[in-house]
Amino acid sequence: MNTFFDILQQWDTRLFFWINHGWSSNFLDALLPVLRERLIWAPFYLFILVFSLLNYGKKGWILLGMLLLCFAVADFTSSSILKKQVQRLRPCNDPALAAQVQLRVPCGSGYSFTSSHAANHFAVALFLIGVFGHLNRWIRPILLLWAGSIALSQVYVGVHYPGDVLGGGLLGSLIGWGGARLMQPLDGQFFWEKAA
Repeated sequence: MNTFFDILQQWDTRLFFWINHGWSSNFLDALLPVLRERLIWAPFYLFILVFSLLNYGKKGWILLGMLLLCFAVADFTSSSILKKQVQRLRPCNDPALAAQVQLRVPCGSGYSFTSSHAANHFAVALFLIGVFGHLNRWIRPILLLWAGSIALSQVYVGVHYPGDVLGGGLLGSLIGWGGARLMQPLDGQFFWEKAA
């Protein structure tokens, strides 16, 4: 008799193959592996740096420090705690599945749950939404789409299950939102005001 976790694994595997195989296209083959590369987002990170310092002065350094802290906590929790405790094999490293996986990037030797890419990028996205989301209504969906596309790319390229990126996304979201809340005093005005 299948346990609850066996059933979850079966659904996760089916969803993985639906994305990894079923979505295959030359366009996604070219786009999604690039989205997960760090250097491709360097201009975005530079923009956040310049925007924070120009608009918030010395407080911008505090904001950037908290952003880096959220990123670091998400990465450490995912990579050094959860992955080592859960020890779930990546689909591309699982002997029962590896031959069927369409692997579009190197597989990696680490464990799968949770996805550190998803945790890190959702931590950044939710932190930025919490701090800057009031400035423009488009900030929220754009940042969620950004983090979500990077997380989804992990499944498409064959290195994570959907459950891994969902878990990583939830972890990062909690950390990022918590970091943003710490940036606000009780009146909610600390970063809502520009530097004089």
